Amino acid sequence: MSTKKNLIVAQSGGPSPVINNTLRGLVEAALQTDNIGTVYGAHHGIEGVLKEELINLTDQPAEEISLLRYTPAAGSIGTCRYKLKDWQNEDFDRCIEVFKAHNIGYFVYIGGNDSMDTANKIAKLAQERGLDMIGIGGPKTIDNDVGDSEFKLIDHTPGYASTAKYWMHMIQYANEENRGSCPADPVLVMQAMGRKIGYIPAAARLADPKREMPLQIYMAESPCSLEELHENVNKQLKQDGRCIVVLSEGFDVGDIGARKDSFGHTSFSASNITVAQIVTNYLNDNGLAVKGAARCNVSGTDQRHAMAYASSVDLDEAYHAGEMAAVLASTGQSGYMSTILRNEGDVYSVRYDKAPLAEVANSERTFPKEWISENGYDVTDEFVKYAKPLLGEGMVSLPMIDGRQRMTRLQNLFADQKLPSYVPQADRQEAPK
Repeated sequence: MSTKKNLIVAQSGGPSPVINNTLRGLVEAALQTDNIGTVYGAHHGIEGVLKEELINLTDQPAEEISLLRYTPAAGSIGTCRYKLKDWQNEDFDRCIEVFKAHNIGYFVYIGGNDSMDTANKIAKLAQERGLDMIGIGGPKTIDNDVGDSEFKLIDHTPGYASTAKYWMHMIQYANEENRGSCPADPVLVMQAMGRKIGYIPAAARLADPKREMPLQIYMAESPCSLEELHENVNKQLKQDGRCIVVLSEGFDVGDIGARKDSFGHTSFSASNITVAQIVTNYLNDNGLAVKGAARCNVSGTDQRHAMAYASSVDLDEAYHAGEMAAVLASTGQSGYMSTILRNEGDVYSVRYDKAPLAEVANSERTFPKEWISENGYDVTDEFVKYAKPLLGEGMVSLPMIDGRQRMTRLQNLFADQKLPSYVPQADRQEAPK
């Protein structure tokens, strides 16, 4: 009988165009090791662990695993927004029971800061309970907010570059729209994801590095009021007759009827009104310097699953980050996140390393103030220098059948359930006050 320990990989939080390529890198590398047995995917993140819903990834057809490279978002094994908080002792106990029942010796969580915290807590608890458990993190977030502002823990997270490339193309297309329709629609207001950090809206500048478009970028960090924004737009209209305004969903416009997810993060696309609509209404209600009206365009979750705009660099780096997670697991290096660090020099290159989970979980990345232009509604050339190499050259070639993209479709190879059914604790109990 094999003495190999099995591995569970889970995904958490919002997906990305390349999250499945991190999963693919992990699975393919784990299958080549001598000490990792079956690789299971937890169905819908940590909830899949709690519910003992484990997809056998080892026995999937190799073709389906390979197609994870081109399959965006998290439809293959699923993700969740369920956070293990300190008071949820029953959930932690249940995780240990599931690990014991399925001979789990490795747990890999692909996600952001909260996921790194969960991976760290679970690994420590398992070891305290006498389990030989390795906990590893895999980086993921389109917001690029994981890590530190000095880029020492990680230079950028898989997923960001593809969303940045999406915005580069969207701004190019929007500029053509605005050029053609500006007599009637001189102002186009576009809202980008990113919550309280400006990396995604900042990517709009990548569409116009020579600064030839009438483009204004307002990040959450931009020190600007609605009144000042209105004044800035009218100044642009007097100069160019048109203006493209890119807004962060976290740009401060006052009350938007915010809704929160279980992590405590604002779900901007689920709130009562969007930032872009408030700004558009304000511009139209207070008057434009030229005839016509402002219009708004609010991109949704397409920003994080538009595989046609995925960055080839992002895809490759996501895969190697997954590989590195498997290496850390198989060599017993518990308590680390696989990471991407940029090498020095004029030619872009990276190396794959590790960062302590505890440091990542407790870190908070901010958008560098020196990358915000003096006027407050643009970014500097230093940001362009940082972000441009991440985009790659050309467009990804997608596998197609009868004109439709061929995506991964995993077989329903679930592990036999050995424990009583379980409802996650936070779904049946309120947090203590």
